[in-house]
Amino acid sequence: MQKLLLFVDKVSTFAGRFFSWSIIGLTFLISWEVFSRYVLNTPHAWVLDVQIMLYGILFMLAGAYTLAHGGHVRGDVLYGFFAPRTQATIDLVLYVVFFLPGIFALTYAGWIYANESLAIHEQTFSPDPLPLYPFKFMIPVAGFFLLMQGIVEILRCIICLRDGAWPSRTEDVEEVDVDKLKQMVNVKDEDIAELDQYVVKQEAKS
Repeated sequence: MQKLLLFVDKVSTFAGRFFSWSIIGLTFLISWEVFSRYVLNTPHAWVLDVQIMLYGILFMLAGAYTLAHGGHVRGDVLYGFFAPRTQATIDLVLYVVFFLPGIFALTYAGWIYANESLAIHEQTFSPDPLPLYPFKFMIPVAGFFLLMQGIVEILRCIICLRDGAWPSRTEDVEEVDVDKLKQMVNVKDEDIAELDQYVVKQEAKS
């Protein structure tokens, strides 16, 4: 079971990292358009549409990645003080009551929405129109990744209710853990205290 949970975490992480490269394309596109518009005096009507699409892809496809690494904003004023089983109970209720229906509706409606766009070969309202349906298919894709990651989070809640502790998840870029850093450099609290005393003595002498 744990291998399955970690596998889905890795899939969500890969998708988030892969589509995060769209920010590079977005940055270069905006920079090029600014140069083209104000230096070369040749603006392009389609650039704004592409900017919106790239930002939308970045925003939507980062959802499952953020969920996999616990990055979504939560009301953590009291939550952090609760026992793991209490946290899991709260999360489980919220996932079942709010998350699953909402994401399922997003995925289902997004699939219909995208197929309707494909059927009419929908284009952007621009002097230089672009096909819009490929972008709209990103809606059900993002919904699928979120739904898959949400089911994994529900399974984690159930495991936590059974074992009394949260199961591990894939580590990614995270804040520096002071205790881990101490272990890496083989430093103890006593060593730090002795160093502090030494520094204080040296300052007193000077």
